[in-house]
Amino acid sequence: THERRDRQIAGSGRVGHGLHGVGGYRAVVRRSGDSVPAMPIDPVAATVIEMLDQVFPKVDQVDDAVAAREQMKAMPAVPDVEEVGRVDDRMIPGPEGDLPVRVFVPREAPPGPLPGIVHFHGGGWVLCDLDSHDGACRRLANANSAVVVSIDYRLAPEHRFPAAAEDAFAATAWVAEHADELGIDPTRLAVAGDSAGGNLAACVAIMARDRGGPALAFQLLIYPVIDSTATANEHASKTENATGYFLTTAQMDWYRSQYLPDGHDGSDPYVSPHMAESLAGLPAACVITMEMDPLRDEGELYARLLEEAGVPVVLHRAEGLFHGCFNMDAYLTGAKEAQDVAFAALRKEMELE
Repeated sequence: THERRDRQIAGSGRVGHGLHGVGGYRAVVRRSGDSVPAMPIDPVAATVIEMLDQVFPKVDQVDDAVAAREQMKAMPAVPDVEEVGRVDDRMIPGPEGDLPVRVFVPREAPPGPLPGIVHFHGGGWVLCDLDSHDGACRRLANANSAVVVSIDYRLAPEHRFPAAAEDAFAATAWVAEHADELGIDPTRLAVAGDSAGGNLAACVAIMARDRGGPALAFQLLIYPVIDSTATANEHASKTENATGYFLTTAQMDWYRSQYLPDGHDGSDPYVSPHMAESLAGLPAACVITMEMDPLRDEGELYARLLEEAGVPVVLHRAEGLFHGCFNMDAYLTGAKEAQDVAFAALRKEMELE
């Protein structure tokens, strides 16, 4: 339809000025045509990027996904694990075999069933696992007094679209069905993820609506991949932030090529959620973007489309920061502010405030 085509080519960065943050933070909604100059990269962020560039695989320059994963395994371990109440590893049934999951119970929590958050890790649908995002899930559980269930979905290119999306949906349905066993209040169930995991969270929200459940209360989308269509690189941020800020536009193209089957145009809403015929009836959302991220504009476009569909949305752009730094609050003040916004929005919708 013309409406879907408009969504595909909508001017990048044009985010509705009606979107607002919570907890004292206002959504940053500069339009792509505004004359306001971009903020410089945070100096601490620039140092972190230099360090990451030395150890993180440059996926568009490796032989294949296996080589990239081997480089990931060689990266230094993250110290200082945040203590939670309990961590359980288990297997749950998936669409084509069992899926590993990790359940995090918060360190301190009120009595009774807790909110539940189904978490999908990032990594371009190709990299990362339960261990790479263990610390992020511990923080998510403790900060929100919630049970977090982290999902180890099938990775591309061995398992291309829709494998990850179907695994993510099946796992979310399983968590809803086993809410009592997990100590979760099924009326307060959220999905969350970063980057490709944010894509899966957004897509699961649409899938759950389309398939009649499970009912979701919230979606936390941290610098999500939204647009995998043929015009994905027409967003201004894909040019403005093409290189120099950790994730590059060329690397995003590589990830997409690994995930999409040969000949797939990426217009399916379960991979490009902004292409859905309607976004009405989706759970409330918080969208976090980073100014120096190639994915910035598509995330902000999705926030605008959600708002236009009547979905409550909190949008926060972290100025001077880059893709992948949401959990680097120990080094970056802007990352801590982004966490505060995201967690305040989540807690508000989960009725924890």
